[in-house]
Amino acid sequence: MPQERPPLDPDDVRFFSGLSNVKLAQDIADHLGVPLESTKFDKFSNDNLYIQLGASVRGRKVFIVQSLTTPVSDNLLSLLMMLDIAKSAAAKEIHAIIPYFSYARSDKKDAPRISITARLVADLLKTAGATHVMTMTMHSPQVHGFFSIPADPITARILFLDYLKQNHLDPKTHVVVSPDMGRAESASRFAEDLGLNVATASKTRISDTEVRIGGLIKRQIEGFTHALIYDDEIATGGSVVELSKYLLGNGIKKITLICTHGLFLGNALERLAAIPEITEMITTDTVHRHESERPSNMTVLSVAEPFAEAIRCNYLHQSIGPLFDI
Repeated sequence: MPQERPPLDPDDVRFFSGLSNVKLAQDIADHLGVPLESTKFDKFSNDNLYIQLGASVRGRKVFIVQSLTTPVSDNLLSLLMMLDIAKSAAAKEIHAIIPYFSYARSDKKDAPRISITARLVADLLKTAGATHVMTMTMHSPQVHGFFSIPADPITARILFLDYLKQNHLDPKTHVVVSPDMGRAESASRFAEDLGLNVATASKTRISDTEVRIGGLIKRQIEGFTHALIYDDEIATGGSVVELSKYLLGNGIKKITLICTHGLFLGNALERLAAIPEITEMITTDTVHRHESERPSNMTVLSVAEPFAEAIRCNYLHQSIGPLFDI
């Protein structure tokens, strides 16, 4: 992280949040030393959304924080409305800060008569008024190219590295595992930073909740006893459950799950709890989960500081290279 942290001009900046992750928005604002302005959210009797920003944005740089989490459609529409409000009220710049961009999963036309929704949402953000988008670790890196406005995908890798390096991982017993070829390059960089070996599985998706794991080169994990599964997100848990079973059947004794976006939808946490060899799950707060809903072996790292530093660098026209997701 940058050592010098010049302040933002609180009269030049307006910081707002949608309803998806207000705590994270507040934490980012606190790191930046600017207030999180109020926003009024309501619904008319016909279920139409009503939103009103609680501070003047005229001539100012506006930052709006909203994760595309459940209910995704409501949160997306709210974000689009907030962007449009800022544009109509003559904001100088409008930055959409989207910690979790869920539609990055819809990145290609792999069936007839379907939408490449990631591209559609990228277009909608620009049309609504966004002049810049910032997000974190998209499921498909190619989605970055769908944006016709500046877009910065930043990484939580530094947070994971700082946390794990406190545990003095033994390269003789620990190995980083990527659940599919799509994350192999990222997992390889992560393993190199930790001084560990890396292994990669191939994943065949059967449905939204079912996958088949295969192709893991057994000699890559031979002799290791603790696997660190490194992924961008865990949704239903299907991939990591099948991969965990595969690893445990091939000599691994303990498993640590690491993912940027911990959605844990449906009965995902119950499925993972049924595998006692999963000793820790490390994720971030891009997806809000109340502390009372977190199992005892879940560690949640805050992405407030990386987002705040990326916003600060952008505001000061400085490079965000060290924070960029590559």
